[in-house]
Amino acid sequence: MAQYARIFAALDGASTQEAVAERAIALAADNGASLLFGHVVDSAPVEPDGLDYEALCSEGVARIEAALVDLLRCARKNDAIPSVEVRVAAGRAAETLSGQLIDPFSPDLVVCGERGLSNIKYAFVGSVSTYLIRRLRCDVLVVKQG
Repeated sequence: MAQYARIFAALDGASTQEAVAERAIALAADNGASLLFGHVVDSAPVEPDGLDYEALCSEGVARIEAALVDLLRCARKNDAIPSVEVRVAAGRAAETLSGQLIDPFSPDLVVCGERGLSNIKYAFVGSVSTYLIRRLRCDVLVVKQG
């Protein structure tokens, strides 16, 4: 019996993004799980009126598809993985990731990358991975940097 039926992979464009995708794909294949890759375009620094968030999100999906083209192609061809999707939302990173992408998908496992923040910056802003570990009621796997 599979342990995980729905796996969410949080992508941040950082150096661990490919490792997060690889780990999520391997786990999805091993468990026969549906796989959703999600990314948040952080709108906090640029919240002026009139910004086309839909276009921004479409561009984000295209960037992820291009950056992970080989991995996504392999995952989509893998018969053990029922579905592979990429979604992008705009908003404040942790809250949008959780509320708009993860919660509606109802995953059994969330895979995310470690964020390389300095101790001082971490004390002030925290990290998305810490937020997810504390908030979510499913397993969270944090992929460490190289």
